[in-house]
Amino acid sequence: MDMLWSGWGDPAGAKPLPDTVIGLLRDMLGVRPREAAPVALGEVTVPAPRLGPAARRALAAALVGADGGADVGEDPVRTDPEARIRHTRGKSTPDLLRIRDGDVTDIPEAVLYPASHDEVLAVLRACTEHGLAVVPFGGGTSVVGGLAPGRPHPFVALDLRRMDGLLALDPVSRTATLQSGLRAPQAEALLAGHGFTLGHFPQSYEWATIGGFAATRSSGQASAGHGRFDEMVLALTLATPEGTLEAGRAPRSAAGPDLRQLVLGSEGAFGVITSVTLRIRPVPRARVYEGWRFDSFEQGSAALRRLAQDGPRPTVLRLSDETETLIGLAQPEAIGSGAARPAGCTAVAGYEGTEEDTTYRRRGAAAVLRACGGTPLGEEPGRNWARGRFSAPYLRDSLLDAGALAETLETAAFWSGVPALYTAVRDALTGTLTEAGTPPLVMCHISHIYENGASLYFTVVSAQGDGDPVAHWRRAKHAANEAILAAGGTITHHHAVGTDHRDWYVREIGPLGTDALRAVKQRLDPAGILSPGVLLPTD
Repeated sequence: MDMLWSGWGDPAGAKPLPDTVIGLLRDMLGVRPREAAPVALGEVTVPAPRLGPAARRALAAALVGADGGADVGEDPVRTDPEARIRHTRGKSTPDLLRIRDGDVTDIPEAVLYPASHDEVLAVLRACTEHGLAVVPFGGGTSVVGGLAPGRPHPFVALDLRRMDGLLALDPVSRTATLQSGLRAPQAEALLAGHGFTLGHFPQSYEWATIGGFAATRSSGQASAGHGRFDEMVLALTLATPEGTLEAGRAPRSAAGPDLRQLVLGSEGAFGVITSVTLRIRPVPRARVYEGWRFDSFEQGSAALRRLAQDGPRPTVLRLSDETETLIGLAQPEAIGSGAARPAGCTAVAGYEGTEEDTTYRRRGAAAVLRACGGTPLGEEPGRNWARGRFSAPYLRDSLLDAGALAETLETAAFWSGVPALYTAVRDALTGTLTEAGTPPLVMCHISHIYENGASLYFTVVSAQGDGDPVAHWRRAKHAANEAILAAGGTITHHHAVGTDHRDWYVREIGPLGTDALRAVKQRLDPAGILSPGVLLPTD
């Protein structure tokens, strides 16, 4: 099924906020219902597609092997309003606010459904010939403006859902080759049939695709034990307007620069990832999640650093600050329930693997956490987190429905820089939104840990302000981005660059780094049709 066109996920998953929470939003933050109700799908005014007969014939010819089906209709080149609306932008708060107002200025001219690598190549050739930009579309979960060109230009959305196969599985080497349009739950089901798993579960898991994970350097909630998605990639295939690029033929190699790393995180700007070979692991026999309490974020951060550097490392390890703990965001389904919450900061530690391994790591990690001042809270907080870990985007929709502004952003730094980065971003968000007349609630958690540093994930809730709520948030986001670079953080840890982070990304890598990437794009995509304005500025 498709995601909700004006929100997140399955419409059946939406849960209205309790009256108590709506009252708190009103009394604490000044949130008021928006005057205008969101438009209905059938009320959106859609411009006629700017797709000439010759271009349409060329695209249809490129997709000659795609025989249609219930999910795409009989025609793999769709220009009907609903298909185009459903492929307009992604799922950031600005994206949702705009689509709820009926703003489809970034709508694709057509939606294409290739069924193979060769069809993707043919589409890219046809689009080059007819001057059409191409934006690859997986699960549609981008929250950084990655699914619309960064400049006005006729474009097509390349929906990869038909490329959803398990192409190969090597149980000896523990590798699997998956097509890029395969959604994560389908991938897990296919691998589980052979006794394996990827172990990659980001918050977007229920909707995101294998290709999207690779294109954005995704990081899953079990990254402490399983690593980031880019660490799982052993090989990949890229379709470009200039032909096919194959990268990776061994686990590691000294044969020059690793071209896999050039493609990973390229966000469709260099080509379309059509298949990925990944490291897999046996399905865990045991899974245990538990909660811990710390007096302060500083104390909890020190405990996480100790485990990250000296072990034993849990599979899942995350820490909510005092505000996030108080609100209960680590357990979204319990917000508004009136359940008592421990003062201080809550950490979640999870262990997956064999019974023997999980028992060993859990016992060792518990000793470290206690030595660092942690108090065990038992398994209930961990179970609640695991049960509700994909619920936060639905909560964001409910907050928007109530008239609140709710958005997230993330960054990362070395351990020595984490405290200053945390303070700088909080201050930037709080100061900017308060000055605009909408004092916010700013929450944060450490979401991913490494031997040398960690990521910080911020959630912001405030009133939408008078006038344009998108512009209202853009000012706050701009201030946060400036604070991130000034404090030495990276502009994004796992949400990717898209168009929202692009201008800060080029400052992060510098003029020479930007020129080097431009040279790569010029060689692989000389006409500049691939996701123009995403990742790199257009000339």
